[in-house]
Amino acid sequence: MKPYSVLFICTDNAIRSPMAEAMMNHFAADRFMAYSAGRQALAELHPLTLATLQHFGVTPPSPPKSWNTFLLAGAPEMDFIFTLDDATTNEVCPSWPGGALTAHWNVEDPSLRYQEMDRRKAFHDVFLFIKHRIDLLAALPMDKLAHLASQHHVQQIGQTVSPAPR
Repeated sequence: MKPYSVLFICTDNAIRSPMAEAMMNHFAADRFMAYSAGRQALAELHPLTLATLQHFGVTPPSPPKSWNTFLLAGAPEMDFIFTLDDATTNEVCPSWPGGALTAHWNVEDPSLRYQEMDRRKAFHDVFLFIKHRIDLLAALPMDKLAHLASQHHVQQIGQTVSPAPR
């Protein structure tokens, strides 16, 4: 069975969403293929994102990218999309092709800590928080994941516009 495609979204795609992408591709690569993007993607990953992933032995993902990347022809079709910050959830998100199941996993922004030691600990805490959620998702039996994905497709059918009567 092909892995489920997952897109993690955060405003700047420099901390939480690339962490989630890297973790899912490291710890659950047999079941998921993860990507990340942001509404206003920065030019590079936050240095503490890189340091945290390195600390836990996880290979960092590619540089930040705009969510528009996943709206282009030829982009992977997503099965699941997770927003990781309230700012992104409150934005008008694009209509994703394929009708992915979407959910919000709010994760604190660790860069908002003022003291360097507090920030480092906050990045580690965010890593462990996201990893716990990924572990829970990855622990679901494949039939439950298939049910979630197909349930969304059935809901999408109910949202289609009916042709005009003749």
